[in-house]
Amino acid sequence: MLVVDGSNFADFGGFAREFSRLLCHYTWRGNLDAFNDILRGGFGTPENGWVLRWLDSEKSRSALGHEATARRLEGLLTTCHPSNRSGIRARIANARRGEGPTLFDEIVEIIRIHGPGGDESEDGVLLELR
Repeated sequence: MLVVDGSNFADFGGFAREFSRLLCHYTWRGNLDAFNDILRGGFGTPENGWVLRWLDSEKSRSALGHEATARRLEGLLTTCHPSNRSGIRARIANARRGEGPTLFDEIVEIIRIHGPGGDESEDGVLLELR
């Protein structure tokens, strides 16, 4: 079991640091594609399935809400391929209006892909939101 404590961070960078402390010999820097890869194993996560217990997840839901989503997307806008800019701008506009999935929602969805009923359920990652 790995435990993320939502009371230990107040933004996405803090979440990345909190999650990284769980990994053996690897530092995750906040790229969500890399996060997906980490959940597949081989980056210091347990083999043969494991539980990710997220304590104080409601605080995290707030900290990683629409405002944090807009900030992250604004950062991506500066480095993304030009063909992706209009889509990212639309997502920024939605986040600023308090609409659409949040960063918290994206992270939870990525984790659930690797658990029961997910497309990569063979990884055996069970998310417990507390």
